[in-house]
Amino acid sequence: MKNFEYASPRTEAEVLSLLSSQAGHTEILAGGTDLIGLMQAQIVRPERVVNILEVPSLKTIEQLDNGVLAVGAVVTLDVLLDHPYLTPYPALKQAIEGIASMQLQCQGTLGGEVLQRPQCWFFRQGRGLLAGGGKLAAEGDNRFHAIFGNHGAAKFVSNSRLAPALVALNAQVRVIGPGEADEKLMSAEQLYRAPRHEAEREHTLLPNQLVTHLLIPASTGFNATYEVRHGAGPDYPLASAAVSLQIEGGIVQDARIVLGHVAPTPWLSLDAAAELVGKPVTEETAAAAGAAAVVAASPLSNNEYKVQLTKIAVKRAILRAAGLETGGL
Repeated sequence: MKNFEYASPRTEAEVLSLLSSQAGHTEILAGGTDLIGLMQAQIVRPERVVNILEVPSLKTIEQLDNGVLAVGAVVTLDVLLDHPYLTPYPALKQAIEGIASMQLQCQGTLGGEVLQRPQCWFFRQGRGLLAGGGKLAAEGDNRFHAIFGNHGAAKFVSNSRLAPALVALNAQVRVIGPGEADEKLMSAEQLYRAPRHEAEREHTLLPNQLVTHLLIPASTGFNATYEVRHGAGPDYPLASAAVSLQIEGGIVQDARIVLGHVAPTPWLSLDAAAELVGKPVTEETAAAAGAAAVVAASPLSNNEYKVQLTKIAVKRAILRAAGLETGGL
């Protein structure tokens, strides 16, 4: 780990004053569960690290007048999991519970979780986010890489376990910067991108912008997350799905189905949603939606197994949201 300047601001404005417009010059520290390892391996080599844990406005969990749940970026996952305001959002609770590590839940923050860097082993070995323009992943060991959105150089998978649920729930992100007066809301879906070159990251933030809060609309329907994992520990899912359903009279009126760990971004499946809308939730309709979700899949040489796992994740997420037996653990 190289030497770096350390700052611990107390306000959002102070944070912005410490961030650099130069990519890679400054890194933001919250729980540190991802950043510290990347710095020790010198995958990232910042000149300055800005600790945002001491900013009071980023620690809040509030229910706004319109029923929107506003959660600060440095709220830890264990605090969020146990908060009564999270009860209407089982998709988020299930995603946090899936981490299955008390240490990671207690130390990890909401903002850090949704913005954590990819686990792609080429990236973690210092070979670049795009690993030789995608060539290393295309020709090498790509068991855990993308089966959607992988036609460009980006073949890693989005690493956040909560992002699919946030996208399914139509969450928004409050972003401030570069200037002190600059503030905007963007959809959680817009926060992510597949980078085209090494100068871009896997999110759309400028180097001197900061995510301060996640804003989750009032829940009026049914939602759930289902992860297909190799084991019961804290390892990342092989595939996952988060769903949000509006059901009236036993018929699905609207659906948002988002796939996780199978693309460089959380992958909104319009095909799966279209297959389900206008029908009751049954094992057969859920399975049909799962099949529709993978029609456009383009697996690499060693990860075709993810197609079947994605079908299962979608089917079981839909059944779980509707309160039906999933047929699995």
